[in-house]
Amino acid sequence: MTRVAFLIPNALRPLAGGRSRVDVDLPQSPPSLGEALDGLWVICPGMRDRVLTEQGDVRPHVNLFVGTESSRWSGGLTTPVPDGAEIAILPAVSGG
Repeated sequence: MTRVAFLIPNALRPLAGGRSRVDVDLPQSPPSLGEALDGLWVICPGMRDRVLTEQGDVRPHVNLFVGTESSRWSGGLTTPVPDGAEIAILPAVSGG
């Protein structure tokens, strides 16, 4: 059993019952980031379409970090997630 914590940005908190953190217990050890997200969708199903595209890819304006490592550079949805990891969901910020 693996427990991970998702850190939820303010914009997605209404889809997480107002929580800034959602703990998920997973049967896989170690799970991939995709498997961890599947566990989050069970608890917060409305969040899936805000984070992933219809094809199951991470949306371009969303960044996922396992600890301090961006999933874009560590294997995407196949990134291994250690027990006790914090996974941050961060919307991209831009401006001009």
